[in-house]
Amino acid sequence: MPALREDNANRPEHSQPIRGIPKMIRKLKWVLAIWLVAGIPLGVLLLEGSIRIYPPFRKLPEAKVAESLGGDWRDVQINARDGIPLLGWVVRPKQPNGNGAIVLHGVADARAGIASRARMLCDAGFTVLLPDSRGHGVSGGDTISFGIRESDDLHRWADWFRAEERPVHLFGMGASMGASILLQSLENDTRFRAAVAECPFADFRDVAYDRVAGKLSLNRWFSRALLFPAIEAGLAYGRLRYGVNLSAASAERAIRNTTVPVLLIHGDADTNIPAYHSEALHAANPNLSQLWIVHAAGHVTIAKVAGEEFRRRVLNWFQR
Repeated sequence: MPALREDNANRPEHSQPIRGIPKMIRKLKWVLAIWLVAGIPLGVLLLEGSIRIYPPFRKLPEAKVAESLGGDWRDVQINARDGIPLLGWVVRPKQPNGNGAIVLHGVADARAGIASRARMLCDAGFTVLLPDSRGHGVSGGDTISFGIRESDDLHRWADWFRAEERPVHLFGMGASMGASILLQSLENDTRFRAAVAECPFADFRDVAYDRVAGKLSLNRWFSRALLFPAIEAGLAYGRLRYGVNLSAASAERAIRNTTVPVLLIHGDADTNIPAYHSEALHAANPNLSQLWIVHAAGHVTIAKVAGEEFRRRVLNWFQR
């Protein structure tokens, strides 16, 4: 019996074997594997660069800055839960109104970097405390945690401030990372009468994606897919190497659970921490928060752009 022979020439076009697809799939697998593996060392580098501010690059406090704050100042120090020293300035105004405010600086900055906000409050009669966050200025600590440990540091500063200065009411104000630390502390601390958060991040994981995407000029949503291995590897590394779960650094969760009124201020031209972070924070607790988006303002430049309106809104919020 003659062997049956299939005539490929007469096979319908749709039944022709699709050549090259197995090879393409193999290439895609290799690309995927390289993408995932390359993300691990990149994530480690990003994490190390985020949580360490080495002493040669720290901004140090200067007496001439303290003298410009418009009141009598002195150096103060407390110890954190883990024993590291935390240092700062306390400034008493010439005409006190009986109230106090703690003012917090941002990442890679120090107390002197937030001096203009302190001067504004001191001129209005507030006794002001400006601490150097752990790992910044002359405070101790080798690593920072974007609110995980700093929230307790702030609780201890509030304890000291109330015991030593005895303000009638205590207020809080922070910029950038300092704003997010302040908000995270409000979840378990109702001693603050009101708070002002300037350019805060809502969630550390989200801002990690945003910061890297901004440096690479990537679309926000495209960066989520492209940077996933690096960011998630970095977060895992931080937990294993330093025992810090940065994924838990969430001002959004904290503001949802606080009873402290919060004024959120953000610039719509902020490429460091996009304004949607403050929008998300406001949406988490619209009854106790107020949102002010400033046109053409960048990261922590609202006071410069808005001028007198910035001062008026902040002081009105505290006075209310």
